[in-house]
Amino acid sequence: MAGVKATRRGRRPTGGGVQLTFEVIAETLREQIRSGGLRPGDALPTQAVLMREFGASSLTVQKAMTLLKREGWAVSRPGKGAFVAHYDHTKDEGPGEASAPAGGTAARVEALEQALAEAVEQLAELRARVAVLEAGNGEQSD
Repeated sequence: MAGVKATRRGRRPTGGGVQLTFEVIAETLREQIRSGGLRPGDALPTQAVLMREFGASSLTVQKAMTLLKREGWAVSRPGKGAFVAHYDHTKDEGPGEASAPAGGTAARVEALEQALAEAVEQLAELRARVAVLEAGNGEQSD
């Protein structure tokens, strides 16, 4: 992973064969998923770790994560981070291929359902806190 060099400000050099840093980050994570180093449900490295590892800006790391999520390789869980999506990697076209996994749509639906369930839980917790605060305010005297 170290030693990969990107062009300044993410510009693609003439010749076109060199990947931009966000593409290198995304491909490195894809390869870790394909090889089993990262398994479905595993947490992906944090933004800070990836920034340090690749010498990249936060925007560059965010672009890589956005790409992985769009392709169905990763899912976000609000307040928890990014995780490897659940799908069958054996149906991929092969190592080194940057194609989206066969179950990409299913992975995105699963991620949305998970995020919705977590949002509903968080909303219930917030409502309970508000109710406690409102009840406490009614008992206070000035």
